Amino acid sequence: MSSHSRVAVVTGSNKGIGFAIVRELCKKFPGDVILTARNPTLGQKAVNKLKQEGLNPLFHQLDITDLQSIRTLREFLKERYGGVDVLVNNAGIAFKAGDTTPFPIQAEVTLQTNFFGTRVVSAELLPLIKPQGRVVNVSSMASIRYLRNCSRELQQKFLSDTITEEELVGLMNKFVEDAKKGVHKEEGWPTMAYGVSKIGVTVLSRIHARQLNEQRKGDNILLNACCPGWVKTDLGGPRASKSVEEGIETPVYLALLPPGVTEPHGQFVSEKIVEKWEA
Repeated sequence: MSSHSRVAVVTGSNKGIGFAIVRELCKKFPGDVILTARNPTLGQKAVNKLKQEGLNPLFHQLDITDLQSIRTLREFLKERYGGVDVLVNNAGIAFKAGDTTPFPIQAEVTLQTNFFGTRVVSAELLPLIKPQGRVVNVSSMASIRYLRNCSRELQQKFLSDTITEEELVGLMNKFVEDAKKGVHKEEGWPTMAYGVSKIGVTVLSRIHARQLNEQRKGDNILLNACCPGWVKTDLGGPRASKSVEEGIETPVYLALLPPGVTEPHGQFVSEKIVEKWEA
C-alpha cells in the first residue's frame, strides 16, 4: 500500500456516535477509514456489520487509556499511510445520572478517559497529521453549561486565550484531587465529572489549535471541538432528542472540511455553527 493513500481514524467507534461517524466517512471520505475499539471482538463485530452494508472499514485495536496501545496504532499509521488525514477523538464515557459510584471515583475514571486519554492520543497522533488534515474532538454543550457552574476564578482560567497545556492539566488534576478530598464544591467546581472532563476537551482543543498555528502555520490543519447534541445512544439514553444520524452531522462536517478553507479552527462547533466559548 502506498504511503500516500489517505486515512481517517475514529476513536471509540464500535458503537454509538463513533460507529455512525465511521459509517458516514466510509461513504464520503476518499480513503481508508479505521474503526477502533478497546475490545477487538466488539471492534471486529462492528466492522463486519458495516461490511454487510457494503462498506469497507478497517479495524485497529485502541484503548485511549493505554499508552502502548496508542503507540502501536501510531506506528501502524506512520508505516502504512505516512501519517493521518482525519482524526476524530470520539472515545469517551459518562456515568448515568442514578449511578451510585462514589463521586471521587467517577471524577477519576471520567477524567482518565475523556480528558487524559484524549490528550495522550493527541500528543501521539497530532505530529502525524498531514497538511490539510482535519482533527475533530468530540466535546459537549455540557462544557459550556458546566463552565457556567464553575467559580469566577476557574472560569477566567478556562476562558483565557493564553492558558497553557500544562496549566490545563494542572487544573484537571486538581479537580480529581479536590473530589477525592471532598472539597470540590468549596474549590469552585461543579458536581459533574462529565461536564468538567468536557471543559477540559474544549479548552485542550483551543490550545492545540493555537499550537498548530505557531508550529505548522502553512499546513492548513483545522482542529475543532464539537457537540453532537443529546443523541439516542448508550451514553445519551433513549430519551435523547436526536437520532444518531442527526448527532453525527457536525463531527462529519468538521472532519470533511474541504482543502483550502481556513475556518473554523480552534472553535467549539454545534449544529455546524461556531459557539462562543464564554460563561
